[in-house]
Amino acid sequence: MPIRKNLAANLRRLVSGHASVAAVCRGLNMNRSQFERYLQGKSVPNRATARLICDYFRIEEDELYRAPDVAAPGHPALPPLHQKLYENMVQGPSPAIAGGTYFTYFSVPDRPDLLMRSITFVRREAELVTFRRVTRWAEGHRQDGARAPGRHYGVAISRLNWIYFAGINRRQTGEPSIVAVQWAPFSEPVLVGNAFILTAAGPVCVPVIMRQQVGRISLRQALQMSRVVSLDDPGVDQLVVSLVRER
Repeated sequence: MPIRKNLAANLRRLVSGHASVAAVCRGLNMNRSQFERYLQGKSVPNRATARLICDYFRIEEDELYRAPDVAAPGHPALPPLHQKLYENMVQGPSPAIAGGTYFTYFSVPDRPDLLMRSITFVRREAELVTFRRVTRWAEGHRQDGARAPGRHYGVAISRLNWIYFAGINRRQTGEPSIVAVQWAPFSEPVLVGNAFILTAAGPVCVPVIMRQQVGRISLRQALQMSRVVSLDDPGVDQLVVSLVRER
């Protein structure tokens, strides 16, 4: 099946799980007529647009173009011990966090004037909480902090009043990911804690702050905001700035 037909069939299947085509276009901040061309197999998105679509539907790019009758690569049944470990990790209590979009701020090692602002998408399915976190670098800052862009996937679990985001980076380095946060005693909801990040010198532990985006924001806008920012930038959340300077 030609790649355009594969794309169209897969997109129609993905859209069927949402309220409407219009709702998907609003979420993507994409022109309806442009998206309809993909749905009808008349056009193929460029790489940046394809990544935006994949981020929205929480899939990998190969799933977007794979023939619909080709099943995704299977995974053999886990050995009993591994299965038990997995069940223990994801069992309750469920983390006290709502699904939605969260900006996640990491301190940049050896650069107290900078923050890495990542975007974390939290999804609740009954008692299971999963997440995807996207980290990107702005030009001029690639020598600082993390070695590579991040596309972390995993689960969020609750233990002893802490919320652990445990996952793995699907980009390049493939390193494990761990962020441990808890709700701070403020009137405004904010999560504070620590995270292990990969730097050129190896893994380091850095302070981390998470805040949910409560206003409406498109996926494209959120991803564009995932970059290195200065503490002096007036556009940075001032509560986050004050917390960073206090720590």
